[in-house]
Amino acid sequence: MSIKKNGKLRVVLAGCGGITGAWFTPALERGDIEFVGLVDIDLERARAKQREHALDKAVVGTDLGEVLRQTSPDAVFDCTIPAAHRDVTLAALKHGCHVLGEKPLADSMAAAREVVRAAAGSGKLYAVMQNRRYLPEARRMRDLVASGVLGRITTLNADFYLDPHFGGFREEMEHVLLLDMAIHTFDTARFITGEDPVSVSCHEWNPRGSWFRHGSSAVAVFELSGGTVFCYRGSWCAVGLSTAWESEWRAIGERGSAKWDGGITMTAQILKEGGAQGFQHEKLDLEVPPPPELEHRGHGGAMDDFIRCWREGGTPQTVCSDNIKSLAMVHAAIESAGSGNRIPVRW
Repeated sequence: MSIKKNGKLRVVLAGCGGITGAWFTPALERGDIEFVGLVDIDLERARAKQREHALDKAVVGTDLGEVLRQTSPDAVFDCTIPAAHRDVTLAALKHGCHVLGEKPLADSMAAAREVVRAAAGSGKLYAVMQNRRYLPEARRMRDLVASGVLGRITTLNADFYLDPHFGGFREEMEHVLLLDMAIHTFDTARFITGEDPVSVSCHEWNPRGSWFRHGSSAVAVFELSGGTVFCYRGSWCAVGLSTAWESEWRAIGERGSAKWDGGITMTAQILKEGGAQGFQHEKLDLEVPPPPELEHRGHGGAMDDFIRCWREGGTPQTVCSDNIKSLAMVHAAIESAGSGNRIPVRW
């Protein structure tokens, strides 16, 4: 991969739907990204984005290949629907472009393996927008676990309870919670523990009163490579007492536990040295170190990581060859829910 030292990253955006709002804000704030093309199957939607962001010089079209030929960009930002990710990524790589794409990296494991092989063979970057990894609070939880102050981690729990009314395709799709949302929590679990998935047992259901057609609730129990058990409980039909979109977390170690509310609050207790050894051990409230200062957060953090590697070399944290492990957790959970069996996680 050639390394660029200066100049703007010239980008074609594929897919001009609502998700692009989270991409345009950090991209246009940077000053080193130039959108040279906008592509959408709905031409007027692409033109609307062009007007909204004053991208007068950008080529607008419905055919990605044609726009790539006209613009010769450095990279494609893929904000299309999951079913289109494979084709968009393969087209971008064929035209010599790096790719930063929305999650998931593909809509099936077969397609994911295909694009990972294609990216490796092309020498181009393909990274996935797992924006939770670039939140200071997630890094705070990861750093606390990695410090060893809790002892070796044995258990990680995440609760995700919300009641969104999206309308549109999400309310009709199968496995909506696992396929569309749970990958964020699964990937964060890998990030916090530094462990990879081994196996999963999952139960999925659609509760009474659900406004989704299928699979809005799930419980999944993963075994991880370091021996940690990760338990996910989630629902998109949970009315009241909502968690954060980042989930609520509890990490249990041999010497203590930590809780993170998914926002800014994190608490921890550890065994008190020399404390009483009664019915329950005496505990000590731990002052958790503050979160790290990050110049770029969330979507902006993933974008900055991608651009830094484009300029200087290196591998983005969410490179496809690693992110496929998080996607494999999703599909193994779906398979387990359908079969009723514990399923090995393979990528």
